[in-house]
Amino acid sequence: MTHLSCTQIKGFLLVSAHHSERSCCASFRRLPLSCYLCTMKTVLISIVLLLMLVGCGYVGRRMWLLLPTDNAYKMVVLGLLLATLMCFFFNFIVGLDRFSLPLARVFYEVGGSSIFILLYLVMLFLALDLGRLIGLVPSTFLRHSVPGTLFVFGFIGALFTYGYVHYYHKVRVEIALRSRKPLPQPSKFVLLSDMHLGYHNTRHDLAKWVDFINAEHPDAVLIAGDIVDFSIQPLLKADMAAEFRRLNAPVYACLGNHDYYAGEENSERFYREAGIHLLRDTAVAIGKGITIVGRDDRTNTHRKPLNEMMKTVDGTQYTILLDHQPYHLEAAERQHVDFQFSGHTHNGQVWPINWIESAIYEKAYGRLTKRETHYYVSSGIGIWGGKFRIGTQSEYVVLTLQ
Repeated sequence: MTHLSCTQIKGFLLVSAHHSERSCCASFRRLPLSCYLCTMKTVLISIVLLLMLVGCGYVGRRMWLLLPTDNAYKMVVLGLLLATLMCFFFNFIVGLDRFSLPLARVFYEVGGSSIFILLYLVMLFLALDLGRLIGLVPSTFLRHSVPGTLFVFGFIGALFTYGYVHYYHKVRVEIALRSRKPLPQPSKFVLLSDMHLGYHNTRHDLAKWVDFINAEHPDAVLIAGDIVDFSIQPLLKADMAAEFRRLNAPVYACLGNHDYYAGEENSERFYREAGIHLLRDTAVAIGKGITIVGRDDRTNTHRKPLNEMMKTVDGTQYTILLDHQPYHLEAAERQHVDFQFSGHTHNGQVWPINWIESAIYEKAYGRLTKRETHYYVSSGIGIWGGKFRIGTQSEYVVLTLQ
């Protein structure tokens, strides 16, 4: 089996939220591998569930030994931990669209946070057990221990408080490039990816993002996919399209895999309502000697090859390629693309998942140059699941061309 990142696994989980085996095949009827993907989805969900159950069992055992209380209180604590984790699967199996918006947000936040908290509890207890084995941590610290309990809950609480606050700090990344092609004047763009608007990233969040984008006074805003998280309903209920219409510059975007999970027709309709120019295997010359090329997401296995798309592009124009998932980066260099902007990876969202992403992708985050082609893979301004950034950052990119 190939390596699977958190990003890849969550994709199969999200598809399962809206489709049974038959309906999944129907919604992806354009894809020749759709039924195969549905089967793989089931296998992967089973593997993820098994790993989470093993993690729950390990953490539950360690917590039972650690807590300095009687069994009744231990059952309450462990029951609460298990209930929060079950929210994660409840969100995707039952679905959130049937609930009121405030209640759905609570379910999403609790369920999305639980999987990351479980990950760090597993790592923390493994570290403590290793310390016990080599004599650095006394056994009494891990058995019916008030100091041990305070340490575990204090560490996890402090870490995720930091991660939550850090998520809301949006880092401004500045890139200045000098074109080898003649440009009549400098141009400025704001580049975004992975907004994941929905039950957790709300209209209030989007309004703040629109404000600091407008403060940059860009010539255009470019979005490399995943504007929608996994359901279009919270965007419609909150009229988020109205916030996009406040932008003082034209917006160009390509689809991401999450836009497909929400239903490509639903996403396209929202893009139109929001005034976003959706580029699906198409290119548009925006003036000033610059052409924006938008690739459809690789979820659509029928998307055009890049070499076919570039046949319609004027080679004397500076070309900016929007391609959500940063696979096969060499294709842009072969077609003499000047700059490619991608997202998708979130840079893992939290450590150590960013290490796994770096092992999967040629470039999971940051800048890259191949001959005359420049690349930037963004960690994204938004996030999927719990609102935590640990060892990574949420960002937007300001690109200046001259």
